Amino acid sequence: MTLSKVAAFRSLHRGRVPGDPLVLPGPWDAGSARVLVEAGFPALATPSAGVAASLGYADGEVPGDEMFAAVARVTRAVDVPVSADVEGGYGLAPKELVERLLEAGAVGCNLEDSHGGGVLKDPREHADWLAEVRYAAGDRLFVNARVDTFLYGDGDPERAIERAALYVAAGADCVYPIGAPKNVLPLLRSGIQGPMNVLGRLDGEGPSPTELGELGATRVTFGPGLQRAAAQALRGTADRLKK
Repeated sequence: MTLSKVAAFRSLHRGRVPGDPLVLPGPWDAGSARVLVEAGFPALATPSAGVAASLGYADGEVPGDEMFAAVARVTRAVDVPVSADVEGGYGLAPKELVERLLEAGAVGCNLEDSHGGGVLKDPREHADWLAEVRYAAGDRLFVNARVDTFLYGDGDPERAIERAALYVAAGADCVYPIGAPKNVLPLLRSGIQGPMNVLGRLDGEGPSPTELGELGATRVTFGPGLQRAAAQALRGTADRLKK
């Protein structure tokens, strides 16, 4: 992993115009990563739940060592920048977390502001922890700070904006109000400084990436959506084999 690859990843977030967000599909292993790169995507973002499923774990139950090993297999398989969802950091101190990410070849990371049981962290304490991650990483990692108030809180956009402001001040490069409904995205966009990650859907029931970009998304990710779609397709093929 070179600094130039991190710089390239950062540059993909700059100057996005409404309706043209950075689309970051989520590979769950080396093979899926290669398929996505061959399809023309300039960068990738591994989803923790998708990787967990590929390793036979439930979401949130992957040991840190296995997650970092999985990320390393993806980064070795492709030449484009890869950001990694490392959940809450697996209890690692900021310096060790940064070093593990760099050793795995990641150029960025998702970091959640909730505990595994769905309890929100104290935002100021989390911001202090993010500041330590930023200090340890310098400019070697792109930090995407997840805001979980729409998953586990009261869904108040103002609370999400308050958390986002703390995380940006702590050095986060991007914030991710996961699960935010489309009708509040313009409000979030107006209140959040810097890039904003939005969760997209693959079932056709939600806005397209272009529409999410028009609503304020700088970048769009899909969580484990691609892995689940692939698993569903495999189930269909398996069912046909039995006939």
